[in-house]
Amino acid sequence: MSRILYAIQGTGNGHLSRALDVVPLLQARCERLDVLVSGPPADLPLPFEVHHKAQGMGFAFGKKGGINFVKTFAQFNSGKFLHEVRHLPVEKYDLVINDFEPVSSWACKLRHVPCVALSHQSAVLHAAAPRPDREDPAGRAVLKHYAPSTAQYGFHFQRYAPEIFTPVIRQQVRELSPANEGHYTVYLPAFDEEMLVERLQHLSRSVRWEVFSKHSAVPANYGNVRIWPVSGPAFLDSLARAAGVLCGAGFETPAEALYLGKKLLVMPMKQQYEQQCNAAALAKMGVPVIKSFKDKNLDKVDQWLHEDQVIAVNYPDQTAQVIDQLLREQL
Repeated sequence: MSRILYAIQGTGNGHLSRALDVVPLLQARCERLDVLVSGPPADLPLPFEVHHKAQGMGFAFGKKGGINFVKTFAQFNSGKFLHEVRHLPVEKYDLVINDFEPVSSWACKLRHVPCVALSHQSAVLHAAAPRPDREDPAGRAVLKHYAPSTAQYGFHFQRYAPEIFTPVIRQQVRELSPANEGHYTVYLPAFDEEMLVERLQHLSRSVRWEVFSKHSAVPANYGNVRIWPVSGPAFLDSLARAAGVLCGAGFETPAEALYLGKKLLVMPMKQQYEQQCNAAALAKMGVPVIKSFKDKNLDKVDQWLHEDQVIAVNYPDQTAQVIDQLLREQL
């Protein structure tokens, strides 16, 4: 038996969604599991204890389709980050597993302790993974050095290499009964409510849009556009009943939409290299991609609304096998 630290990036909901399945599996396989979450407060309720909470290096979403770099740098406290890195006792654990979390990663690097990446980002950085036509050396460098690791186990939309696995589809999603009730679920956290309502109504005043917004605290109705605060149960309910999903080119939401057999359209966040890579991978699978809500891209959205193209995927429940392989090889 062993003591394990599992460190999770808390920005966005994707890493925490994966943790809902990973944490119970690790708890069953070790003497003690401690969980660290860094970044802003989670939108998802967590059914497990968080032993270490850190500020880390989170990103602030903008309201016009990208990251708000001014707010991101303003909220970053380098002194506190260094304090967190120096005082996190990574050396007392038999294994540190990291899902793109910088405090534990740099604490391990500082003390020469192995740090094992179990993340989507490690798969994106793999030489076999798809890349956008237009490279971004600075963006790739940030992705590579944000949370350095000594070993990598990655998740991606397809198995591009033996050490890359298909997505972790949480049990809450696997237990859903998909239906088509005609509405479209929208999750674009880098846009504000006003912009989304205007653009979606410009696209169609007859299509029913169910929008989940990080910038909204209460539900609101704007004709055919319904706004909801980000909520795990409400989002899953909307996703299960949707005709299609319009979202950013993150990882978990597109993967869950594909798993549920929903037609999918993605818009990668501006100046976000990981999402550009994801968009390239999805485009190769046949998923339509738009760069923005500019008028020149709306014909592609309209075409998507009137087509029924669904991309078939095979995402078996293999999370336990991946965890067992990681523990066997790293402990």
